[in-house]
Amino acid sequence: MTAPALALPTVAGFTVRHYRGAEDLPAVADVLAADETANNRESTVTLEMMQYFYAHLTNCDPTRDMLLVEGPSGLVAYGRASWELESSGPTYLYRIAVHVRPEVRRQGLGRALLAWLEARALAIAAEQNHPRPPAAQAMWQAESSELETAKTALLERAGYTPVRYGYQMVRPDLENIPDLRLPAGVELRPALPEHNQAIWNELVEAFQDHWGAQEQSAEDYARWVGNEQEFQRDIWKVAWDIARNEVVGTVLGYIVPAENEKFNRRRGYTETITVRRPWRRQGVARALIAENLRELKARGMTEAALGVDTENLTGALRVYEAMGFRPVHRSATYRKPIPSEI
Repeated sequence: MTAPALALPTVAGFTVRHYRGAEDLPAVADVLAADETANNRESTVTLEMMQYFYAHLTNCDPTRDMLLVEGPSGLVAYGRASWELESSGPTYLYRIAVHVRPEVRRQGLGRALLAWLEARALAIAAEQNHPRPPAAQAMWQAESSELETAKTALLERAGYTPVRYGYQMVRPDLENIPDLRLPAGVELRPALPEHNQAIWNELVEAFQDHWGAQEQSAEDYARWVGNEQEFQRDIWKVAWDIARNEVVGTVLGYIVPAENEKFNRRRGYTETITVRRPWRRQGVARALIAENLRELKARGMTEAALGVDTENLTGALRVYEAMGFRPVHRSATYRKPIPSEI
C-alpha cells in the first residue's frame, strides 16, 4: 500500500525540501555538529561518520522519510523518520530525529518538522501494513537530554512524555583499578577477525534482556563490523567459556582521537558491556571492565566514559558505580502513543 505524498510544510523565510542524496551530507553534518555544540554535547561529527551512517540506514528511505530546511545561508535544519519493531512486541516504534541550528531556533522549524515526521510515520505504517492499535502498540519516539532544553520543550509541547532515562557516566581517573579475576572456566582471549560472528551472537543474545531490544538483521551485523570509530578489536576485552568455546561476556572499548583533541582530554570508552545470562552475577562484567580500564590507561588515557540505562534489570548502574563511574548528565527517551483512529 502506497500512501499519498505528504504536502511539505511551509515556514516563512525558509525553503523545505526532500533529501536528494549524498550531495546533501556535508551540509547535514554541519547542521548536526552545530546542534551538538549548542547543546554542549561533547562529541565530534565528521562527514565520514555521516556517510557511513546513511549508507547503513535501517527501515528508512531518506529520500522519502527525511526533510531538509534551507535559509539564505544554506541548510539550517533537518528531520528524519524511521521505524523498528521491539522484539518483546508487538510494539512498533517510529523514531523521529530533529536537528536545528541554534541561530534559527524559535522560528517554528522544529514544530513544522516534528508534525510532518509524525504524519510521515503514519504513512510508513500504512505502506508496511503494520497493525494499528489495539492489535499492536504503536508509538512515536524521540530522544533528548537535559542539555537539549529546546528539543525537550518541543517534545513536551507536542505531547511526548519521558518513559526511560539514561546516564552518561565518567570515571574521572584511571588510578586504583581493582585487581579482579574472571570466574573459573572463563578466560580472556584476543579479539580476532574470525571471532566477529561469535562475538556478535553473544551481543544479540545478551541485549535481548535490555529494554527496547529489537530483532537484529544481516544489515545490523554489517553496520557493526564496518563502524571504524568503535570497531577497535585491539582494545576489546572478550571472555570465553573454555569448555563450550563460546563468548560469555564483552567490553568493547574504543578511543576517539579527534574527540580527545577537540576537548583537550584523554578519554577512552568502556562500552558494549554484556554478559550471557548463565554467567551473570559471577563477576564477569566487573573483571572485564577492570581489564578495559587498564588497557585504556596503558594507551595513555586518563579517564573513561560509558552510557547506561538507569533502569537496566541486570543492575548495570550499581556495577558501574562500584567501578568508579559517576553520572555527568541524563538523557531521556520520549514517547507518544499513536491513537487507533487519526
